[in-house]
Amino acid sequence: MSIWVLGATGRVGRAVVPVLLERGESVVLVGRESARLREMAASTGARVVVADTVERIAAAIREERPAVVINTIGGYAESATTLARACLPGGHYLDQAADLTAVPRLLALHDEAAAAGSTLVTGAGFGVLATEAVVAALCEGRPVPAEVRVDAVASVAVEDGLLGAALAASIIDILVTGGRRYRAGGLTKSRIGAEARLLQLPDGEQATVSEAPSAELLAAQRTSGAPDVFAATAMMPASTAARAVLPFAGRLLRLEPLRRFAIRQLAGVTGKAAPRPRKHSWGHAVVTWPDGTTREGWLRTGEAMDFTAAVAAEVAARLARGEGKPGAYTPAAAFGPDLATTAGGEIIS
Repeated sequence: MSIWVLGATGRVGRAVVPVLLERGESVVLVGRESARLREMAASTGARVVVADTVERIAAAIREERPAVVINTIGGYAESATTLARACLPGGHYLDQAADLTAVPRLLALHDEAAAAGSTLVTGAGFGVLATEAVVAALCEGRPVPAEVRVDAVASVAVEDGLLGAALAASIIDILVTGGRRYRAGGLTKSRIGAEARLLQLPDGEQATVSEAPSAELLAAQRTSGAPDVFAATAMMPASTAARAVLPFAGRLLRLEPLRRFAIRQLAGVTGKAAPRPRKHSWGHAVVTWPDGTTREGWLRTGEAMDFTAAVAAEVAARLARGEGKPGAYTPAAAFGPDLATTAGGEIIS
């Protein structure tokens, strides 16, 4: 049974392929015809499927019926639903989406996937799982809490090269979405970059976190059932001045011509290699119950992209073994909080 890695020469693809091969999985590299794809195939011995659009990849999936598809190509709001449906019936799918557009769309396929005997997992990486696993561990065996707060503090090494259209689109779409949080059980508008604070990390380091519209928010609410949920991240600008202009920038970028222009400009930015800013990446959650009881927990892992690759490989291997339950899920909802520890994280509570 083969596991297809879409976008195999991208950053996540290049990280996850060797992990799968070390586990003895049968891997197929999927991507555009390129020297990098040929080099990767030659060095790994993996078979190649060349396809340069979402529609052509979906057609290849329907024709060859791989056991599992790992989607690392980004642009999940546009690609995930098409590619996941191509895996039905019987095939399984996972991606690393972490935004409030793509993740709900994938989860909306739950009944369709269940009827087809397929498992779809979205958010299979540091984004989503790092905080979802902590919330699940803190809430296990306890009544529904009143309030949950989660903080994602990823430590990522920067690579040389262009930012790329997929990541650029994700960044711009965060600004366009604006702040979001759950109040009284409903998803409501808030101010992006709000409630900035200095978070003291368990290893003595610090990180500034503030509100952002991420799928960590959705996963925390679904996992806990809490009516009030707040999600923050260290990926937002740290300065007060920068956070102040974010809502204004988001409103401007809702104009589609400006959005497309901004994505093109940002995609062309060339980054310089830099080490990760902190030794550890952290997922953090504080859960409060109606009686005032509060529990706090952390997930500690290393470089966030390495953790993402380990999560994707572990989920794919479990799906290939038939361990997934039919339907569409976030990662801890599919496999429990122990998924994070199996992928190399440590839960501290």
